[in-house]
Amino acid sequence: MSQNQKRRCSACDENAPKATEMSLLEFQKDHPQWQIVFEDGIDKLRRKFTFNRYTDAIDFTDEIAALADFEDHHPAILLEWGSVTVTWWTHKIGGLHNNDLVMAQLTDSVFEIEQ
Repeated sequence: MSQNQKRRCSACDENAPKATEMSLLEFQKDHPQWQIVFEDGIDKLRRKFTFNRYTDAIDFTDEIAALADFEDHHPAILLEWGSVTVTWWTHKIGGLHNNDLVMAQLTDSVFEIEQ
């Protein structure tokens, strides 16, 4: 179990440190489906999840929305027929925080349960 799996999302403020390059490399090694994308001047984590039925994609979206609300950390979610794209980043720091890595792992866990 990696260190990120042992943690839960925790509140941060605009002075919180961004995720280190080392933690991002470790995360990507363990979770190659997640891509780091540079968008609007901000590093973000993005993964596209695929589904055979639209209703399964909706159910997954609902689960991620509930998780995000519980953790008080909210992603961008794009729901389409056959897929859901989830993008995590921390608005307050304008980039990636360790919380985003935790939330991406939790997102993976929800997907595994839904399968």
